[in-house]
Amino acid sequence: MEQATISVDRSMIHCRGAWTLPNLVQLERQIQTLRWPDGSDVRFDTVGVTAMDTGGALLLQRCLTHSPRNGQRSAPQGLRPEFADLLQKVQLQWPRPDQGAVARGTSWVESLTHLVQSRQAAASRALAFIGESTIAFGRALVHPRSIRWRALLRFVELDGVRALPITGLLTFLVGIVIAYQGAEQLRKFGTNIFIVDLVGISLLREIAPLIVAILIAGRSGSAYAAEIGTMKVTEELDAVRTLGISPMNLLVLPRALALVIALPLLTVYADVVGVFGGMLIALGELNVSFVEFVARFEEAVPVRHFLIGLGKAPFFAALIALVGCYQGFQIRGGVDDVGRHTTISVVQGIFLVIVFDAICSILLNWWDL
Repeated sequence: MEQATISVDRSMIHCRGAWTLPNLVQLERQIQTLRWPDGSDVRFDTVGVTAMDTGGALLLQRCLTHSPRNGQRSAPQGLRPEFADLLQKVQLQWPRPDQGAVARGTSWVESLTHLVQSRQAAASRALAFIGESTIAFGRALVHPRSIRWRALLRFVELDGVRALPITGLLTFLVGIVIAYQGAEQLRKFGTNIFIVDLVGISLLREIAPLIVAILIAGRSGSAYAAEIGTMKVTEELDAVRTLGISPMNLLVLPRALALVIALPLLTVYADVVGVFGGMLIALGELNVSFVEFVARFEEAVPVRHFLIGLGKAPFFAALIALVGCYQGFQIRGGVDDVGRHTTISVVQGIFLVIVFDAICSILLNWWDL
């Protein structure tokens, strides 16, 4: 196997041989003992590089962007076009190692500036992703045949049908808890029948949609981020783009549309199961029969509460799906980065769902709904 070397000649650093994974350990040792040339202009002679893979390109990028002397500028010379393309791709996909950390000894002004710049860059990427998703959704509405229906139905099964057991169990227990806690107070005043109002309005309007959305954010949102992130780490996304297929249409759109379909159905299912749990406690603790419960339910719980809770579900679904897919596309490193962004997707998804629910509650209160 051809060896790889790196040597110094005045202000020129000569790179030769096969810069591939088997030679990286040897190159790392040479770089550690390398005496960096003096002067502000450091040039890299890469004419002698005969082979290069992603590992070699990443190591070369580190040499180019992290000189041990401040003020030095590094530039490769004579690198083959195919290797230059690989190096450019590495520079775009892998940020600098100290990009997220502030150098030691910097002032608080520089630290604040770095923080603001990083937040602005993140906001720009998020807005670009939202715009691209909106355009893709609009094209799908105009041309329904472009939607990958088989993938969409598969995600409806994964995120909807297979979530029925855990969703039903959780909302059933929540209905029991609400009814049991309310029964203790209603029994003191002899207003047992108002347990129907408490369980029906709270579950249909707020609790059932919110619980289902939080559950799906932890279950499906994290899965979206992990799946897309793994595809990016293994360079499957690059292969998809090479084939001329849009990752937005292939990965984001089927997941988002499937969740928009599945979450309202799960919400209706959660409403029924949660109310049934409340009916059992009303019967056992307050002697309110099923017939009395249903009669009071039709009288005391207007349909608007059910429609309000159901109307929130598609927006919850869109937030969860977009956050999960966005975090998947932001993964740049290895497996550890996949885990970090998966956690971020769950936290951000739940946070945005709760914020949106709070805004809806305030607006509906203003409109007397």
